[in-house]
Amino acid sequence: MSLHTTVVLLVCTVVVIIGVLAGVAAGFLARLDGASYPSVITRAVAAFAATLTLAMVAAQLARLT
Repeated sequence: MSLHTTVVLLVCTVVVIIGVLAGVAAGFLARLDGASYPSVITRAVAAFAATLTLAMVAAQLARLT
């Protein structure tokens, strides 16, 4: 495996971990606010998806420069 592939896989892993942590934090804060469990899951998934979307946009912008 080349160095480039290794770095890409590590960066992807870090982005997914950060996304999971953002989702857990959003769900926890929603639950503390008194939201129902379906609402908590919705907010957590939205935070996870937003994190991955921002990472993809940042990657594309970095690729263009």
